[in-house]
Amino acid sequence: QVQLVESGGGLVQAGGSLRLSCALSGRTFSNYAMGWFRQAPGKEREFVAAISISGSTTTYAESMKGRFTISRDNAKNTVYLQMDSLEPEDTAVYYCAARSYGTSYYVRDYQYWGQGTQVTVSS
Repeated sequence: QVQLVESGGGLVQAGGSLRLSCALSGRTFSNYAMGWFRQAPGKEREFVAAISISGSTTTYAESMKGRFTISRDNAKNTVYLQMDSLEPEDTAVYYCAARSYGTSYYVRDYQYWGQGTQVTVSS
């Protein structure tokens, strides 16, 4: 019943920026902690960032090196991922996910997933 739809992916040059959006429908958005993950061909799905229900707490993977920012707007039922200083190594399908309990680093802990949006960074 919960649906997540990502948008905002695309093709950018190295050093550029993108902002991904993920809209939740079917349930009350403010009841869910949210996360972003990514998956490149031949690799496992990787944690990127997570945000608490209130938005007051955010967590990032060490490999993101401060370049990404997660935020949420509960009034719009939407979570965002601002990506700056993009590198070719950031090329992947990016997924948003929802969890009805606390924030988590792990794929297995999330109950709902979007379809993913492709991010391609060229050199």
